[in-house]
Formats: sequence, structure tokens, C-alpha cells
Amino acid sequence: MVDLRSLEVFFWVVKLGGFGRAAERLHMTQPAVSSRVSQIETRFNVRLLDRSSHRSPTPTPKGIELYAYAERMLSLRADLVACLGDKTGLAGTVRVGTAETLVHTLLGALIRQLNALHPQVTPEITVDISPTLQAALLTGELDVALMLGPINEPRVHNVALCDLVLSWVASPELGLGGRALSLGDLSQHPILSYARGTQPHSDLVRLFARADRAPPRIFANSSLASMHRMAVDGIGIGTLPDVMVEADIIAGRLVRLDVSPKLPPLHFTACYVATPGSGLASTVAELAGQIAHGLSTVSS
Repeated sequence: MVDLRSLEVFFWVVKLGGFGRAAERLHMTQPAVSSRVSQIETRFNVRLLDRSSHRSPTPTPKGIELYAYAERMLSLRADLVACLGDKTGLAGTVRVGTAETLVHTLLGALIRQLNALHPQVTPEITVDISPTLQAALLTGELDVALMLGPINEPRVHNVALCDLVLSWVASPELGLGGRALSLGDLSQHPILSYARGTQPHSDLVRLFARADRAPPRIFANSSLASMHRMAVDGIGIGTLPDVMVEADIIAGRLVRLDVSPKLPPLHFTACYVATPGSGLASTVAELAGQIAHGLSTVSS
């Protein structure tokens, strides 16, 4: 007979596209993962994976059949554990990727609430731009991604978080407050933007492409904290979430600019891949959605 652990190993090799990724996911060595698959092949005298390519191993026709059975059996195991286990006592490690914007707004409340409700769950946090988080989620390197979304793939579940308003802000030293401004007026100064390849950066480029003047210098930045600091220091005009700059505006360190058109809001989503055993990821995503409901939002 094939033991369930070997089926689980085979499932993740196929799901993640390689022995190394499966080993990392299952906290095993790569030779141990390879050995588990080889044992099934030897037991039934069948080849399950095509290892001839220098790229990721691909399932053979028999491998595809076994993958479907393995997925069903692992799903049944997850259902059984959920039925017999303590539903309030989740445990384990959950790998959470988050866009930096949510570090300054949602993440602290999420981790605090997760720790209070499920003290046996250990979060591992990765902060990066949304395109990188999406790639890591789809390759199995993350369990949950809090990012600009949603991800339009059938296997991905998306939980709406919040729509954060972006504002044009600048240091009072630039003398831009208190009057209506056009994009042409802004183009005389550097524009501090999210990283190249992100949705906010693309939105900004499109806005200025429609303006009637030469585009400004756009200082792309992968660090939101750095962009915020540069705006306060008067280096350029910032494009920052309202909830992040409200205290600076009250204190007079920044002024909100009256610019037409306004910046599009940021739509954030908690994303996870539905797999056997993804209950912990689902719990974290749903909890993030509940907490985000209390943030300042605009209609989508």
C-alpha cells in the first residue's frame, strides 16, 4: 500500500513544480522527497514523473492520475482533522507576504488578533511589492499574500480587504498648498512613486501620459517608508495613502495638495491558494478581511 505521507510528498512535488520546493514546504531534505516518489514508482513499477528535462519534473499520464487521487485523499484528511480536532486551536506556521502599505495600516492589528485567537500559530512575514508576492504565492513560497489584487486564477481565493485613498502630498516648503493644481504644475517637481512594475506606478505613468506637458521625473521607490521620508524632507511630491500621512498633515510636516485628477485608490486583497490543508491560510485571510473592514475606505 502507499502511505499517506508519500502521497503528500508526491502531491507537493507536482503542485510546486520541483523536489526542492516540496522539500522546503514539507520540512524535509530534497533526497528524502525524491526517495518517497521513487518508492511509489518502484512499488507499482510505473513512472510518475518525467525527470529528463533540466527544468521542473513533469507528471506522466499515470502521475496526473495519481495527483488527482492524492489531492482527494489529502482533502479528506483535512476534513477529518477539522471534524475531530479543536476548531479554536489552530497550530502551525503560516507564511504571510504583505505589501508595505499594509505594514503601516493593517499588519500589526492582524498579527495581534491572530496571536490572541490562535496562540499556537506562528506567522512568518515577508514584505515585498505585489507582483513579487503574487509570484511567491503561486509557486507555494507563501501561504497568504496581502497585496494589490485580486488574482484572477481559478485556484486562488480572494478576500477583499480595503480600498485605500491615495493623496498628493508635499512639504510646506515647496509652497504648493492652498491652491488648485494641475498635473502640469506638479511636473515641475520630482514625483515620489511606488516601485516600477506596481499598479500605483503604472497608474501614475498613465496619468501624466495624458497631460499636456512633458512628463516629470518619477522617483520610483520600493520602500514606502523611504518615500514618506523624502516627501517630508521636501525632495518631491509624494503619492501616499491618506491613513499614513494624516498625522503629518495635522502636525504640519506635510500638506495635502488639491490636484485634478485625483489618484486612483489602492484595492487590497488577501489571497491564498486552495489546497488540501489550506485551512490556516483561509483563517488568516478571513481575519485580515474582518480587521480591514475598520480601516478608512472609499467605494470601489
